[in-house]
Amino acid sequence: MKILPTPLDNAAIQRILPHRYPFLFVDRIVELEADKRIVGIKTVTRNDRYLVEDPGVGAVLPQTVLTEAMAQVGAILILSKPENEQRLIYFMSIDKARFRRAARVGEMVEIEALVLRLRSRMGMLRGIARVDGEVLIDGIMTFALGPRQEPATPAEA
Repeated sequence: MKILPTPLDNAAIQRILPHRYPFLFVDRIVELEADKRIVGIKTVTRNDRYLVEDPGVGAVLPQTVLTEAMAQVGAILILSKPENEQRLIYFMSIDKARFRRAARVGEMVEIEALVLRLRSRMGMLRGIARVDGEVLIDGIMTFALGPRQEPATPAEA
């Protein structure tokens, strides 16, 4: 099995995920153990498009965006496998989700995904987003894999 060397930068991530700016929420991957776990980084900056003002706290990244970042980190783990290179991953659900607080501007969020169940077409990952060891969000994510469909050519449309 091919193991990707880490760290993975933005260009390497874009070769794996179909997401692009402004919907790509992972800056880099710092650890990857095939079929086991992955750790990614999201640095929250003033330039992030989805910031909201939280009275008394300042600008924060909404927890829904951080949940999507967690799903993207997990997707990189699954789609980095050679047998999944021509597939798409679909985020099906998040269960037992606990949202403790939003990520603030200037924070570097460490996002970890651990494999709970992995089958050929479905699986479950436990996702955890932390800042300096403090858990911001955690939950159990379910995903499905499907074929990557090429866009229709003008003659087919």
